Amino acid sequence: MTKKETDTMTRRSMLTGTAAAAAGVALSGGAAGADETACCKTEVKTYKSADFYDAEGKFLEDKAREAYYDMFRRFGYPISQKLKDEMWILDFHLGDFARVGLAGIFWINRQDYGYFGHEIYLLPGQMIPEHCHLATDKGPAKMESWQPRRGMIYTFGEGDSTPELLDKIPPSQRDLVKSKHCTPLGIDELADLNRLTAWHFMVAGPEGALVTEYGTFHDMDGLRLSNPKAKV
Repeated sequence: MTKKETDTMTRRSMLTGTAAAAAGVALSGGAAGADETACCKTEVKTYKSADFYDAEGKFLEDKAREAYYDMFRRFGYPISQKLKDEMWILDFHLGDFARVGLAGIFWINRQDYGYFGHEIYLLPGQMIPEHCHLATDKGPAKMESWQPRRGMIYTFGEGDSTPELLDKIPPSQRDLVKSKHCTPLGIDELADLNRLTAWHFMVAGPEGALVTEYGTFHDMDGLRLSNPKAKV
């Protein structure tokens, strides 16, 4: 076993042992670096997917936006005018936003120089649908790395299954995903896509997550979702 694998197993044991205890209480900073981020004094709000849809099943983006803003305030994360203007929110047309959805902002996406900066926002327990990135006429298959800045995440990718962490995947997606190798990440820990075009996704921990993503140029035409019902 490599040192990286040993470190991952140690971290996984720590995070799985604390996540259950953390789920129902106010948290102050995620799986790592709690002392440095002791800004979260309010109780973590939990949501049901029904909170984000009207009686006809229409997605209520304003309610979703306010849920993210509430999380930002809890984390002490500034809500700038640029964030208000450019943050986008997706429920992927799956009708299960509290468990499967995403907000984010592309800070930069340069095709000419081939680099990309993205912030990912996830409510407690929320999952980005499993996906991969293919090469397009505009550029090669996207490579990416992830760094939680608040909260923690479970990153899932290709490789040997980690059955003790599969319950982190929302039930509506659990039987559909191909990626069953999980690496938990705490604040300022980093992980990479293990190979170009690999299937992958992430799930937020019990307090939600703010994640910085570093990557090569992102072309939406190269995005593929494994759930046949999911749409961007």
